[in-house]
Amino acid sequence: MTALSLRAYSALWWLVLPLVFFRLWWRGRKEVGYRQHIAERLGLHAIEFPSTLIWVHAVSVGETRAAEPLIRALLKKYPQHHVLLTHMTPTGRATGADLFRHEPRVIQSYLPYDTVTFTQRFISKINPMICLLMETEVWPSLIDSCHRAGIPIALINARLSERSLKRAKWFDGLLGGALGKIDLVIAQTATDADRLRTLGAQNSTVAGSLKFDITPPDAMLRLGAQWREQIGDRSVLLCASTRAGEEELLLDAYMSATLDPRVLVVIVPRHPQRFDDVERLLTERGLRWQRRSQLGTSALPAKTQVLLGDSMGEMFAYYAACDLAFIGGSLLPLGGQNLIEALSCGKPVLVGSYTYNFTQVTEDAITAGVATRVSDANHIFSCLNELNTNHQHYQNISKVATEFCLQYQGATTRTLQLLSPCLS
Repeated sequence: MTALSLRAYSALWWLVLPLVFFRLWWRGRKEVGYRQHIAERLGLHAIEFPSTLIWVHAVSVGETRAAEPLIRALLKKYPQHHVLLTHMTPTGRATGADLFRHEPRVIQSYLPYDTVTFTQRFISKINPMICLLMETEVWPSLIDSCHRAGIPIALINARLSERSLKRAKWFDGLLGGALGKIDLVIAQTATDADRLRTLGAQNSTVAGSLKFDITPPDAMLRLGAQWREQIGDRSVLLCASTRAGEEELLLDAYMSATLDPRVLVVIVPRHPQRFDDVERLLTERGLRWQRRSQLGTSALPAKTQVLLGDSMGEMFAYYAACDLAFIGGSLLPLGGQNLIEALSCGKPVLVGSYTYNFTQVTEDAITAGVATRVSDANHIFSCLNELNTNHQHYQNISKVATEFCLQYQGATTRTLQLLSPCLS
């Protein structure tokens, strides 16, 4: 990465900043968090940061949840240190606030936009001992600023799909130069490590996925059990982390399927700003639905066909309450979402054709018999009917799903060992 290309990249950020701020304002109509803490996105902070600071960047919800076991391990191993947890989205920040609400040594902030000016201002303010970037967060100006300041950089729980690799090659000089300045790349799989080396990563190793080390919180499991009591003796299909365009496919397939009338479909959109959009789809189809936020503690009316999951931070409770989980983002070419959380709750999983964001774990889960790939939305409801006719089979899968997750644990310990020389 030449100085000229970095300057051009930084200049491009300045050109698009008006559009970026307009987008913040626009998204803030439905999600007020986008209109808060704007100064932080410019690298401006009024607080003084502790001198022994470990910086972890987790862009949104999935990365923040994945970082949880590592952050807790870091806090335990380095009791005199604080952790700065940065995000790009309000949902990621809200997730972090919920996960670490009882941990005063975790400080949160937005990551500044990736101009040289903003990143240098931010880094000189926080002066971290190390910068830990989660999964795919390769920001050229940020990495260059850390490198110039002598701050070690590690890309942890790193992954790179084949599709992302092809796109990244269009910016090979910029991204390759950035990856070359990262001191340590800790990949989820050997395939991820090889792809990152292809782009320019110099020191890469494999530790597995941190997501296998996430333990379903007891409070969420209890909440899911409470919901199950409120739902009663009904088969529950959870459509988790659905994306735009998928809900129409799911609802149309549901309405055309021949199902036990007691079946309950629970839809949890991935992005909270889309809750109202999904509500409109339910109303247009004349379905009997209810929002989770209106559930209270009374029994769910037997006539309810669809429960709209309009809450954040309760995904483990949704998994605990369901019989079968479809993982969204996979019916359309969006790459799929994380299926490990559902499996860790002992739930059989359905995925669509598009799972390139989680290729290896998806294929491993299918091979182990704890996940099934469906061809379309209609196939999902065929699997639901099969569950109702062969419930014992799915109960057996539930046991295997938990065992499947246990055998892949340990990435947190391995990652911590690899990071120790940088923090000693």
